[in-house]
Amino acid sequence: MAKKEVTVEQKLRALYDLQLIDSRVDEIRNVRGELPLEVEDLEDEVAGLNKRLEKLTTDLETIDDSIKNKKNLIEEAKALIKKYGEQQKNVRNNREYNSLSKEIEFQELEIQLAEKHIKEHKAQIVQKNEIITQTKDKLGERNEHLSHKKGELDAILAETEKEEQALIAKSEDFQKEIEDRLIVAYKRIRSNVKNGLAVVPIERGASGGSFFTIPPQVQMEIASRKKIITDEHSGRILVDQELAKEEKEKMEALFSKL
Repeated sequence: MAKKEVTVEQKLRALYDLQLIDSRVDEIRNVRGELPLEVEDLEDEVAGLNKRLEKLTTDLETIDDSIKNKKNLIEEAKALIKKYGEQQKNVRNNREYNSLSKEIEFQELEIQLAEKHIKEHKAQIVQKNEIITQTKDKLGERNEHLSHKKGELDAILAETEKEEQALIAKSEDFQKEIEDRLIVAYKRIRSNVKNGLAVVPIERGASGGSFFTIPPQVQMEIASRKKIITDEHSGRILVDQELAKEEKEKMEALFSKL
């Protein structure tokens, strides 16, 4: 649907109204500050610590299984040593006796190796339990910190979310009343300037937030509201102070109802 024909003054008023709405949204988001990112980072850290605990627990189970297997191997080796010892009593020659002696020696080495592995595994268990304790302590601290930050964020959201959503809807409504080329210019300027201020009033002979004086002739043109004029230094769209005051009062009345 084509935008209805409007005067330059109406365009300037609509642009400044849009700026006031978007600036109010910026203020709300500034109040939240870095809290959403802090909460997200803490949630990621907590998830990482939980994953680490799961892996450590799985590692402990694997080590326990390995110790059980080694203990079973030791029992089997002992049984074989006993069996070969009994068989030695009934050998017919030295060759058979020596063969059984080698089997006994091999099983004794198997026992020694298994006992060495069990000792190493037990040391690993102690080490991993220490890491688990440290990880649980850190997880407890991070969960507490996360709970605190979430509480802060939830409190701010409870106060501001409804207003923010209403303002965003208003911003979209106001944009529909402004021609596309001006919206594109407004958004481009807004993204390139400090504090997102794309439309500013003249204050003490300079554009808002600037120290560069605007020539009297240009000030008169701005006050006439016959053309859209931008600040040569910052690129911002300029409006006269009277128009800004009128629109500010109008928009403050609107904000108070949200």
